[in-house]
Amino acid sequence: MDESVKIFSSKEELAIKFCGEFFLLAGKYSAQKRFFNVAFSGGKTPEIIFKTLADYYKDKIDWRYVRFFWGDERCVPPDNAESNYGMTKKFLLDRINIPPENVYRIFGENNPPDEAVRYQEQFLKLFNGNIANARFNLTMLGLGDDGHTVSIFTNSLQLLSVKDLFAVAEHPSTKQKRITATGRLINNSEKIIFLVTGDSKSLVLHEIIGRQNNYLEYPAAHIEPTSGTLEWYVDESAASLLNNK
Repeated sequence: MDESVKIFSSKEELAIKFCGEFFLLAGKYSAQKRFFNVAFSGGKTPEIIFKTLADYYKDKIDWRYVRFFWGDERCVPPDNAESNYGMTKKFLLDRINIPPENVYRIFGENNPPDEAVRYQEQFLKLFNGNIANARFNLTMLGLGDDGHTVSIFTNSLQLLSVKDLFAVAEHPSTKQKRITATGRLINNSEKIIFLVTGDSKSLVLHEIIGRQNNYLEYPAAHIEPTSGTLEWYVDESAASLLNNK
């Protein structure tokens, strides 16, 4: 696995660098008339990413060759304030000229087990049903204070190794149902970028990057692409406990 950590002075600089990388990757695929398959994350940090993409790259990316997916979604309607899709729509999708058929929303309002199956089947159709070839070209991930990523929590570590590409997860405290990509799909990504901001993430980030203490209890510690690359985009607050900054 090829892994690197990049530390930025602020979340604003982090967003600019990530969006610059996104622009270069999207350009590579569109030049070859190939689709760039991207999985977005939820949470707070993506808001600034989506705003930056819309502000600076609205007319610079050929959105006809970009396909958007979600690594996880809360089981709520799209107009609910907790919807990851709703947040992306507000800050990015409504501001760019992307074909509607390129946006693959998880239907959070559907019955969770049925939706996990439907979303997987829809994704697999893009790869002629070949589960071994099904992958995202770029997967954006967040890191929770508790070490979770997508909706794989410490109470659902089995989702890191199940054969399915999407599954139903449950938040350990709220018991809210989620649809989440599994470890199998995430680790098959061509490129994975964790976006980590804020000092509340500093301890768990320190333990995962340093392979310290009981770091394997954190779901995010198990993200190890089988043949792709893993990059950590971290602001100085989150990186405060890392050595050799």
